[in-house]
Amino acid sequence: MTVRAKTLGVILLMFSGALSGCFSGGSALVSALSSPFEDLCENGIPDTTWYHYGNATDARTSPWFVETPDDFVPILGGSNAPICTQGTYFGIGMTTFEPTIGVTSSDNLYMSSYGNGPAGSTAIVQCTGLIGMMNVSDYECENVYDALAPVANSNDPYVYVDPWTDRIMKFDMHALLGMTVEWSDNEGGTWFGPSVATGWSVQDHQTIASSPYPALAHPTTWVFCVNGNYPYPVCSASNDGGVTWGPELPGTPSGCESGGLTGHMVGSENGNFYRGHRGCDGGEGYSVYRSVDGGITWTEHPLPTEVSGTAETWNFEEAQVFADEADNVHAMWMGSDNMPYYSYSIDEGGSWSDAMMIAPPIGLNGTGFPVIAAGGSGQVAMGYIGTFDSGATWNGYLSVIMDVFVDQPLITTVQLNGFDDPLEDSKSDCGYDRCGGFGDFNDIIIDQHGRVWFGLAHNVAGELGIFGTLSDGPNLRGTGPLPTIPIGGNSTL
Repeated sequence: MTVRAKTLGVILLMFSGALSGCFSGGSALVSALSSPFEDLCENGIPDTTWYHYGNATDARTSPWFVETPDDFVPILGGSNAPICTQGTYFGIGMTTFEPTIGVTSSDNLYMSSYGNGPAGSTAIVQCTGLIGMMNVSDYECENVYDALAPVANSNDPYVYVDPWTDRIMKFDMHALLGMTVEWSDNEGGTWFGPSVATGWSVQDHQTIASSPYPALAHPTTWVFCVNGNYPYPVCSASNDGGVTWGPELPGTPSGCESGGLTGHMVGSENGNFYRGHRGCDGGEGYSVYRSVDGGITWTEHPLPTEVSGTAETWNFEEAQVFADEADNVHAMWMGSDNMPYYSYSIDEGGSWSDAMMIAPPIGLNGTGFPVIAAGGSGQVAMGYIGTFDSGATWNGYLSVIMDVFVDQPLITTVQLNGFDDPLEDSKSDCGYDRCGGFGDFNDIIIDQHGRVWFGLAHNVAGELGIFGTLSDGPNLRGTGPLPTIPIGGNSTL
């Protein structure tokens, strides 16, 4: 179903101004005004879309004005107004494992694909035409990794696209043998390398990012961190775009034993790097770890997990973090109730907002594989898989917030797949354990136009890689709705 995006924010503000201070019995008048959800979508709000506040509070059945002695203040107006939204997904035509993704300024999307490259190497799948497409037939996906001497497939393939230079980095982690790095500066047309990024540690559970931190021989600094089978992650930096790498150094402050697993790392516009995982005491809390010197040293910044607790599942050490265009930092993690939680920082992790549970009001009883991305200031997208039938089926969910700084942020959540098209239906603990193509983690990005892309696997279809996104919805790098793109789904697998 194609839906037409509409917003009533301006209308609500006009009503609010007209009513200000004019009526003493305002509650009856407010109830007579149309709801911001009335006629929001031309064909009705999809049954896989929910508008809600924190703690699964349904916004469609909650008051949408706050009445004060002198005014009617709209909760759902301006940057916090609802926009008609619908989720969908598009297949890449190949299998994936622990899908990592990237996007270039040429509007090409990339996903890693285990074993589908030449001679069984890691494929780097390029999807063209997805961004801005008018018809589903407009897009196509193909492997663009075709090195003269392909690097052997690895147990943990990884692709990353530098947001500042468009360099595509291909990392193949060979466990005890180290990590090889290759790169392309022309959308995968030609590849250079491999260089070797390794040290004294065992290579496992890697994460890679870049930032504009000053480098000696490249516009950006690159950092990778790995588990290392050690009491803390270890990290290495490159100042020449991945050609050479420095020594592996502790990814935590001196004396900190946090455990080795780490969530995805991200670079910020101000040159900082951030990662999330267990706190230094190894106890109940999660922390964000920040480097302001190009990945050489790290400081700990505990997240507000006192109320949420932390999940005790296979990936219990991970918390996810991302920095928006204004250098605000956004974090996501799974609580002890196996529900997703969110918090933000406006001072580079020095302090955090109160934690907010972001699941929709549909009775989810388990979630896992969290990912987070941010676009404009205070504009956030969070992805995860979840179940509402105690593990009989697992689905893909995207939650977006257009303005996290308002008093009562509206959360718009979509289920990317139909109820009759689950992403997993044979592993009851999928959100709490390794699960098919999900492996250890998924990935998420927001393109230059403000549309979010969530890298997942469709396990029921044979662990095929998919890009989850919004066919209609809010622009996460601006205001108002995105241009409509067609619905994809199972027919694109």
